[in-house]
Parts: sequence; C-alpha cells; structure tokens
Amino acid sequence: MRVVIADDAVLLREGLSRLLTDFGHQVVAAVGDGDALVEAVVAHRPDVSVVDVRMPPSHTDEGLRAAVEARRRVPGTPILVLSQYVEVSYADDLLDTAGGAGIGYLLKDRVAAIDEFLDGLSRVAAGGTVLDPEVISQLLVRRRRDDPLAALTPREREVLALMAEGRSNTAIARVLVVSDGAVEKHVRNIFTKLGLPPDATTHHRRVLAVLAHLRA
Repeated sequence: MRVVIADDAVLLREGLSRLLTDFGHQVVAAVGDGDALVEAVVAHRPDVSVVDVRMPPSHTDEGLRAAVEARRRVPGTPILVLSQYVEVSYADDLLDTAGGAGIGYLLKDRVAAIDEFLDGLSRVAAGGTVLDPEVISQLLVRRRRDDPLAALTPREREVLALMAEGRSNTAIARVLVVSDGAVEKHVRNIFTKLGLPPDATTHHRRVLAVLAHLRA
C-alpha cells in the first residue's frame, strides 16, 4: 500500500515509516502537521493515511480536522486515526464524513500489536470501518436513555459491537464461536430492527448500523 503518515512526534513518525516499509508498504510522505497532511493526500492520493489526532499548533484536534479536510478534498480517502486517549467526539466527527467508510480510530498502544495494527490498516484501506475496543466501550457507557438499539438482543449487540471493529461475518462467527449462518441471521435482524433501507448495499447498511451504534 502507499501510505501517508502525519504525526508531530518524530520518533513515532519514523518508527511507523520503518515498520510499514519493513512489511512491504511504501511511505509516500511523512509529515508533522495538519496542513502538510492535506497537501500530501491531495498530491499523492495514498491508499491510506495514518494520522495523529493532536498536532501543532494547539495539540488538540488539528489532526482530526485535517483528516476531515483531506476527505473533503479527496472524497473517500481512507484515514486511520491514532490517539493517545479515547475521544468519543473525534470518532463521531470523522465517521460523519462519507458515511464512515474507509475510517479507523485506534489508540496508539495498538501499534505495539503489529499484526492487529497492520490488519486494521489494511481493512481501512479497503474501505472498512475499524474502531478500537476502548472507543466502543466508552460509547456504550455514554449511551442515552432513548437508546435506538434498545430493541436489540444482547447477542445482537455483541454482533454489532464486533461489526463496529470492522470484522467480517466470518470473523464475528469465530469470535463468538457460532456458525456463519447464525451471524448472518443476527445481522439481518439488526438491519431490520434499526430500520435500515433494504435497497442499500450490504456494506452501506453495515456502516449505517455502526453509526447507529456509535450515536446511541
């Protein structure tokens, strides 16, 4: 894959570059601020960009805002956001762009689990939605009383949470130790209970279901 890296921490930026290069990927740009990220995405049209949420000058949400701008300038460009902390609003803002396709939000600690990080990066590059389990946990805690997911069974909620991590039906079946057919039935029930349009593509309905999960 052709990758852009945006992180103001030189050591992490160089470490990610070395890691990705060692696994056969091409780092087409490694930058340290949001403006440079947008310029790099426009210039290189990478397969995926790895972006730190907090960058200069204020070290608050510059990386996120640059990622949103990059997706505005290059619609659908895949973005994997890395953050030191769980910031639920950041996930919501980014998922609002292009229906959440090609979006990932992971804590930086996940980079140490190399196989999981690279798998998540590949899934985002392929148009998937990958969310850190800690982000999902925080979203569940924040759930409002008028929960649109109230009609879901506990098992359907488990399936939806795994969908939010970007897992396929087969992967979900493996985690829950059930058959693929059982997962497909749960997914159909989730779509029906959330009132998702049957005329939409399966991928689009999965993204809409994840968005409903996040905003609940």
